[in-house]
Amino acid sequence: MTDANDTPSPSPSRKREGTLTHLDSSGAAHMVDIAAKPVTAREAVATGRITMSREAAAAIRAGTVAKGDVLAVARVAGILAAKKTAELIPLCHPLPLTRVAIDLAPDDTGVTVTATAATGARTGVEMEALTAASIALLTIYDMAKALDKRMVIENIRLLRKTGGKSGDFSL
Repeated sequence: MTDANDTPSPSPSRKREGTLTHLDSSGAAHMVDIAAKPVTAREAVATGRITMSREAAAAIRAGTVAKGDVLAVARVAGILAAKKTAELIPLCHPLPLTRVAIDLAPDDTGVTVTATAATGARTGVEMEALTAASIALLTIYDMAKALDKRMVIENIRLLRKTGGKSGDFSL
């Protein structure tokens, strides 16, 4: 591959210092080539929170929301979302997930979601964990919106990741 000056450009799979790996030398988006990367065990944990009225939070904890068991449905939605991440985020690679866990911690003013995704693959599972947490939170909103339309989804973030060339990360 050459650029306008006929100088060879680096392979799209190799990150140049100060560049984004999802952009080629002309700035066009592309899926990163991970074929040469080794398969390693990888895990990522993401979290987020939905805050709401005390009444809505109490109904979720008591299991009295008209649409059904909010926490059970949110857990299943988060797991499904992790499995579908590559279909939702255009440049993500499909991954063979070995584990997805959704922890839901309801309290007096909302629910904190923590999503864990794991794989043995050539690329990380951060996006799967973040997608799982986000969709679990959106599902809670959908199921409880009749009780509180002012709910706020906030602070979705990666807590930690392990494995891969870039090493471990933890907040």
